[in-house]
Amino acid sequence: MNVRRRRISGIAVTAATAIGLGTLSACSSDSSAAGNTDKFDVVASFYPMEYLAEQIGGDHVNVTTLTEPGQEPHDLELSAKQTAQMGEADAVLYLKSLQPAVDEAIAQSDVKTKIDAATLTKLEDHGNVEHDHGGGEHADEHAEEEHSEGGEHPLDPHVWLDPVKYAEIAEGVAKSFEKADPDHAADYRKNAEALAKKLGGLDTAFKDGLAKTDSKVFFTNHAAFGYLAERYGLTQEAINGLDPESEPSPARIKELQEEAKADGVTTVFYETLVSDKTAKTLAKDAGLKTDVLDPLEGITDKSKGEDYVGVMEANLKALETALGAK
Repeated sequence: MNVRRRRISGIAVTAATAIGLGTLSACSSDSSAAGNTDKFDVVASFYPMEYLAEQIGGDHVNVTTLTEPGQEPHDLELSAKQTAQMGEADAVLYLKSLQPAVDEAIAQSDVKTKIDAATLTKLEDHGNVEHDHGGGEHADEHAEEEHSEGGEHPLDPHVWLDPVKYAEIAEGVAKSFEKADPDHAADYRKNAEALAKKLGGLDTAFKDGLAKTDSKVFFTNHAAFGYLAERYGLTQEAINGLDPESEPSPARIKELQEEAKADGVTTVFYETLVSDKTAKTLAKDAGLKTDVLDPLEGITDKSKGEDYVGVMEANLKALETALGAK
């Protein structure tokens, strides 16, 4: 994506290169690890990919994930064991540009089926990264990267928060599973159709629930909800950019306070995997409420739902309340 290039674990890359993927995986005693089962072994990069693999694969797949529950996926660094596990898998499912460490490991891996979700739908430039990064310790670094990459905004990777785009990705994943494991193609197709119905129902619920609201503007901790906002006619204003860890400038905070008054904003949303400090400070200073809008980068015991659909339904309720849905 990415707002900041993060350092990939030198240990993981060096170990995998020096020892070799096959030797490393032989050391793994975890029977559920990728490559050690009779099923179609899929390594998923983080929760939204894991959910797709499980829903589409059903009983035929063994899914392992590189990002543990509660771990912020943008910051992931891979262990040597994880890199080895990937090399032994039948397929790897990831979203290129979200996790640089994963992208590098996959590029070096000889896993046969590499499924990049970013190629299965159209990523968009929501143009708010530069604006939202207005200051803070990473602003200069971010500006330098943009300059070096031709001055364009990075494309927004958070496509899974739009049920329609997520369904497009699911369709592509199903086709890849069918091709890689043709013996179970019919079941993958059937499972994908069932998932498409679930996602279609979610899309309808969002359309209906957000059709008439007092306000169309919502504030979030970081710019994860651009696709969702665009799909349902809303405007996302992020305290930070695409990077949840960057600090907003005092000017950005003042701007948001003024906008809250102008647009009837009632709530500042924060998320479960990163600090809520900035959101709560802004809310307190501007006399606003706070609530959770979950970017679904991982499911934890704090999540307001057990899976993707459950958390998205909770997100819809939170938005309906904050925006004054009728």
